[in-house]
Amino acid sequence: MALKDVKGIGARSLLLLNKLGITSVDDLVTHYPFRYDILKRGSLLETEDGEHIIIDGRVESSPILVRFKAGLNKMNFRLLTATGPVGVSIFNRAFLKSHLAVGTAITVIGKFDKKKNVITASEIKLEPLSNKVKIEPVYHLTSGITNKNMATFINMALLGNSGEIHDFIPTYYQEKYSFSSKRMALNIVHNPPSKEKLKEASIRLKYEELFAFMFKINYLKEENKKKNAGLEKKVPKDKIEEFINTLPFELTEDQKKSVQDILHDMEGRGRMNRLLQGDVGSGKTIVSFIAMYANKLAGYQSALMAPTEILATQHYQGLLSFFSKFDVKVSLLTGSTTKKEKDKIYKDLKDGVIDIVVGTHALIQEDVMYHNLGLVITDEQHRFGVNQRANLQNKGQKPDTLYMSATPIPRTYALTIYGDMDVSTIKTRPKGRKKIKTILKKETEIKDVLTLMYEELKQNHQIYVIAPLIEESENSDLTTVNELKDKMNLAFGKKFKINLVHGKMASLQKDLIMKEFSENKVQILISTTVIEVGVDVPNATMMVIFDAERFGLSTLHQLRGRVGRSDLQSSCVLISNDDTKRLHIMEETNDGFEISEEDFKLRGHGDLFGTKQSGDMTFKIADLRVDYKILLQAKKDSEEYLLRQEDESLKQELIKSIIHS
Repeated sequence: MALKDVKGIGARSLLLLNKLGITSVDDLVTHYPFRYDILKRGSLLETEDGEHIIIDGRVESSPILVRFKAGLNKMNFRLLTATGPVGVSIFNRAFLKSHLAVGTAITVIGKFDKKKNVITASEIKLEPLSNKVKIEPVYHLTSGITNKNMATFINMALLGNSGEIHDFIPTYYQEKYSFSSKRMALNIVHNPPSKEKLKEASIRLKYEELFAFMFKINYLKEENKKKNAGLEKKVPKDKIEEFINTLPFELTEDQKKSVQDILHDMEGRGRMNRLLQGDVGSGKTIVSFIAMYANKLAGYQSALMAPTEILATQHYQGLLSFFSKFDVKVSLLTGSTTKKEKDKIYKDLKDGVIDIVVGTHALIQEDVMYHNLGLVITDEQHRFGVNQRANLQNKGQKPDTLYMSATPIPRTYALTIYGDMDVSTIKTRPKGRKKIKTILKKETEIKDVLTLMYEELKQNHQIYVIAPLIEESENSDLTTVNELKDKMNLAFGKKFKINLVHGKMASLQKDLIMKEFSENKVQILISTTVIEVGVDVPNATMMVIFDAERFGLSTLHQLRGRVGRSDLQSSCVLISNDDTKRLHIMEETNDGFEISEEDFKLRGHGDLFGTKQSGDMTFKIADLRVDYKILLQAKKDSEEYLLRQEDESLKQELIKSIIHS
């Protein structure tokens, strides 16, 4: 059945439904309510202001109809209830006027304004309701479609859509969990008879959605392993051990485990597709360096792509330092590289002279060709689009792929967004790193903050000062940062060098200021969030964030991670007049994974990185913040079902339906 064939849907309604993203009958019947209004039959005395109510009574005054303009009218009358009279207003129900003679017994459903003693009705029933509670679905709408229209369209589709509702739960699991049919569950969520039945139907539909998603993820993961035969590298472990022993620090247990995971992947038959995630300052970078060295020893080239020139340059300098005594040729390729240098790098990459190239998007330009690219690493991988990452991978013959992220992802979210990857996690901090002290201050306590800053500056330490989070497109961005610079100059300008960076600066200008800060030629750096990721200045010991309540917890944690990069005691001062529980979480823990879980609960997955990710998964009825247990069960069942031998024809049908849905 096509959407246009559903009873009641005309040409105009079809366009409006399309505007909501509803283009098929399946889209329509799975356009779930975003909330339910629980309406109880009650009395005026028991109902609070703003609450919904179902109330019986008799019409006490003749309805007065007021017409505003074409298609919009309002009807007012008085209703006599068991606990006294009340005014009733209802919009666009002029046709009811002839049925509302004085003395007529009716039931009114609506929202009660206690001060005005008026009910704004959503419905008027001309016959008594049998049940005492009404559960009313509320849908996302667009101008031109009412909630009642949407409910009618959905119910008409369910009535006429016999045999066309696809059920993605295998019979085995339907029986195991005593699930109702999908049609029955859909009927219940759109017309709930009771809270209990609604809960059962919702769980069934959530499970199906998550089962289908995890089945798809697990199926694709297995298929990729079959298709993506790796390069089966031979890595001399003794030489890796020799390099690790030259490091000026000992690897943590998590780092050692991550190195083992990566070497195991490299030597295996399948192509590595691994995420290396770790908290800020946990030591992911050295693990990636070891991976690139192992790849070089196996006879292949590596490419490390970073989101900014600052970070790319930092990695390049780190590689030069760590491999100064080893036969490893490293090059840096960014937008700032001169044409002459670029041409030389292009030739050396193609001829196999370069072992490791570090860079920004410049690495995926058409002119860049590799001799034998065997390992691709993307740092802060969520900053790159899927196509950008794929472009770099396509530069080699199925190279191993390692993604790095310093944005800890809640396990709930990692299961889905990274479901087709293997994951290595570094939680333990390197030895000698002290816990960063986090202090909450109000704006009225700014003198205390300035005193704390002065104590750090006297010890020749450096400080980051972060301006409130402002969209880069807003003109007020520069004003905010400059105002903050004026204040800092007033307090410290005579004794210390102060400068600022922001997103509207040219890359070269920004890099120059950052270089001055890293060399301690600038003691106070004022910034927007451009320094959130990757900047590593061990002498910076204090982070001061103004209007901290305007940042997400994950962003605050990333900013805090710019200090505490050495054995010096560091601190982070959050300035906010809002005494929120959210900010107290920052005081209580330095664990980025714990913080990301809290951020996830508060803000949802779409905003963890500050902006919704392109291609981000969205669910119609499941909510990962509250349906975590269902997700885990669906994941387990989908993995089990892939291995089950029976129901092969159904499995193929599922694969066909899910992969092409």
